[in-house]
Amino acid sequence: MKDSYSAIISPLRTEKGTELLPFNKYFFYVNKKANKIEIKKAIEEIYKVKVEKVNTITVRGKKKRVRFVEGKTPDWKKAIVTLKQGEKIDII
Repeated sequence: MKDSYSAIISPLRTEKGTELLPFNKYFFYVNKKANKIEIKKAIEEIYKVKVEKVNTITVRGKKKRVRFVEGKTPDWKKAIVTLKQGEKIDII
């Protein structure tokens, strides 16, 4: 990735994500081409925190249909970032 802001698209706010906040886990939309090392460097640079672990998931798009035309929503990638003990990100 060219810079940190091209690896991280935005924070992902979900019910499961808010339940995992006490465990220092944060969810992010990330670029499909970004790997775990680039995501870790980007989070540390943007939010000024220490990252312990990064897990990534590629979410497949769903098939949608409008009348007789079939289509598909795009695939996207999310990252679950675990911060070191005592670190915190003010997202909400």
